[in-house]
Amino acid sequence: MIDLKLLRASPGQVRVALARRGDATLTKLLDTLEALDMKRRALTGQLDQLHAERNEAAKADARLMKEKGELPVAVREQRKKLGERVAGLEAELRRVEAELDQQALYVPNLPLPDLPDGDASHNAVLRSWGTPRPREPGLKPHWELGAALGIFDFERGAKVAGSGFPLFVGMGSKLVRALINFMLDLHTREHGYVELEPPFVVKREMMQGTGQVPKFEADAYRTEPDDLFLVPTAEVPVTNLHRDEIVDGARLPLAYAAYTPCFRREAGAAGKDTRGLLRVHQFDKVELVRFARPADSPTEHEKMTAHAEAVLQRLELPYRVVLLAAGDVGFASAKTYDLEAWAPAVGQWLEVSSSSTFTDFQARRANIRYRPGPGAKPEFVHTLNASGVALPRTLAALLETHQRPDGSVTLPSALAPYLGTDRLAAVSGGA
Repeated sequence: MIDLKLLRASPGQVRVALARRGDATLTKLLDTLEALDMKRRALTGQLDQLHAERNEAAKADARLMKEKGELPVAVREQRKKLGERVAGLEAELRRVEAELDQQALYVPNLPLPDLPDGDASHNAVLRSWGTPRPREPGLKPHWELGAALGIFDFERGAKVAGSGFPLFVGMGSKLVRALINFMLDLHTREHGYVELEPPFVVKREMMQGTGQVPKFEADAYRTEPDDLFLVPTAEVPVTNLHRDEIVDGARLPLAYAAYTPCFRREAGAAGKDTRGLLRVHQFDKVELVRFARPADSPTEHEKMTAHAEAVLQRLELPYRVVLLAAGDVGFASAKTYDLEAWAPAVGQWLEVSSSSTFTDFQARRANIRYRPGPGAKPEFVHTLNASGVALPRTLAALLETHQRPDGSVTLPSALAPYLGTDRLAAVSGGA
């Protein structure tokens, strides 16, 4: 949630920053917010005046009661009308404040100044690692490779749950488990994260805290009648661990790693990249979440991005780091790096991780603060997260990059201890 005090004090600054997102509807939304805020302040001023009048009236009434033992009928009527005016204005103030709070939930974060201007076509490739495998004749896309190796079965997955819900089989299931364990071990043993296993469903206010609702509720899976949401990412439960808390500043930064399955309808992406693992509704992901002091969050962002990169390096996957432009950055994010792994058979750079800093945007929504020092006034923390990493497209890039002419797939040495082999080959049997 943006700082309404900043909007009030520097409306031009906020409007210029949000204009970089390229969303024309934000101008009208900011107009609405400013009008509601002005009305709220006007009502507050009127109520302050009426409360002062009521206090003076109470003193006068006390004197009258002392002198006459009772209040004249006319005075009682005046006091009744004053009470009715106060009650009416208080009800109107509650309504305006509720509307202001609700409308503010639709305002995205302010992009940081160092983001490129423009839409996705202006995203900037900052660096790359490894040599992408050429798109050689005979290379098979991962969906053909996986079917031949017997490691996943999209048809039966669709039969069970519908399209976008892949079914992994045999060594495919073991490969998924190996990747999850490898990433959790790497982040906890070498990068200093505390591993969590959070609930896979969350309350509505948790989704609101990280920015998924109300704006993107159509993309979420929700249960009835308890109004719980299947997690779209572990970012949601892990970030909200410290909801409504004041964290000891001496403990910062806090770093958590968590595996969850993730569930997303992605309603706006129908018909796009539907083959194989490129766009699915259920997928596995290891998430990294950090809480930092505002002054430290830029350094923490770079550190966390490097942690995600280490996964791809250990998997021997060529990748590039892309800084998203202001018009392409996510709703809650102030700055995002996408890590894109090369998939040679489909000839695409596939996003396998987004590493974002949210400044104090999520912390305001979830009321997560820290105390800079003993006795100091609490301030909002900065939250950050990164996929560390997401499995579906990582698997696609892994299979396509490491495939051999005989149809087998060599595995990076980092995975061999988890699988007991350094090679995937076709086997008989299956689901």
